[in-house]
Amino acid sequence: MAYDPKNLSALAYANGFTLWHYRTNDVAADVDTVGYFNKAASFMRIGDFIITNANASGPIENGFLIVRTNTGTSVDVTNLNALGLSNTD
Repeated sequence: MAYDPKNLSALAYANGFTLWHYRTNDVAADVDTVGYFNKAASFMRIGDFIITNANASGPIENGFLIVRTNTGTSVDVTNLNALGLSNTD
């Protein structure tokens, strides 16, 4: 699949930083690929955080992506920094 702008929401912004939320059925390995967020290049900034719910229809992959580079046309984010991996009950 591909980036869907309807699934990206700005949660908070201040001082040149935006906290985003993105939910998709795409797996995290696809979402954190260079170019996945290219259509959002005009409003994403280096250092922005994206709270991500990837693989939403399967075993969900939750975590943070951080915008690493943005040339104005090409966006690269970090690999997913996973959250909530353990569940001991």
